[in-house]
Amino acid sequence: MSYSTITYSVSDHIALVTLNRPEAMNAFTHEMGRELVAAFDESDADPDVHAVIVTGAGKAFCAGADLSTGAETFNAVAQAAASGELNETDPEWRDSGGVLNLRIFNSAKPVIGAINGAAVGIGATMILPMDIRIAAQGAKMAYPFTKRGIAWDGCASWFLPRVVGIETALDWGLTGRTFMSEEALAKGLVSELMPAEQVLERAYERARALIAAASPVSVSMNRYLAWQMLGASHPMEAHRLESRAILRRGMSEDAKEGVMSFLEKRPPAFPGKVPADLPPGWPYRSEPEY
Repeated sequence: MSYSTITYSVSDHIALVTLNRPEAMNAFTHEMGRELVAAFDESDADPDVHAVIVTGAGKAFCAGADLSTGAETFNAVAQAAASGELNETDPEWRDSGGVLNLRIFNSAKPVIGAINGAAVGIGATMILPMDIRIAAQGAKMAYPFTKRGIAWDGCASWFLPRVVGIETALDWGLTGRTFMSEEALAKGLVSELMPAEQVLERAYERARALIAAASPVSVSMNRYLAWQMLGASHPMEAHRLESRAILRRGMSEDAKEGVMSFLEKRPPAFPGKVPADLPPGWPYRSEPEY
């Protein structure tokens, strides 16, 4: 598939998705949102892809929504020139950042954010469902929604408190203040800082470490289970899903290879592929309707 606001490439089992509007600090548009969703569809469908890295072209990761349309930037109804009575429960009006983040959340492959510069608004929310977040030293970050007179986007009211805790989420989200990546590291939003020019290289190192000796199918399933259980009300929910998952995994050729490679003291060569070798009916937990 061809893209106009992002680039997509695959090498050594790693897909690289790059936000590619450097002249606008990779400001987010509806087209970019659609293309990012399509890129994750592409990476999920490709058995050669074992991990995904998301980064930005130029000096910024993503400076937030493109504000070039002025006062009506966030008025979806005006932009659509809608007629008739507004029904805000209609899926037509779903937040595009939330659509994207739910797609990242449901990725069959682990996702690494290589945050090479400023990450603001949707640029700071789209990193939340990623599994590893590496940021540039001295990068500016913000959730400025209250300063723009709007509300959270990207399911951030669900993700951010789970990543950094409710107090930090409310501090950043209610004030809308700008903070630096050093504070993001201290609060757990990112796992490490690097000089900007080394962020992508470090992301590749982390991706290779993730996939070097692990079954792609097991990685996919464990990623899903960990994220899903953030919303579980009781450990019994984890027990039910893990019981079904380990039953299927224990029957697989991957499980045989994992044991034998250990006993024979050699690197594993797992035959399982994603998505083809995910268990029937996986994921077991259906997503709620909008």
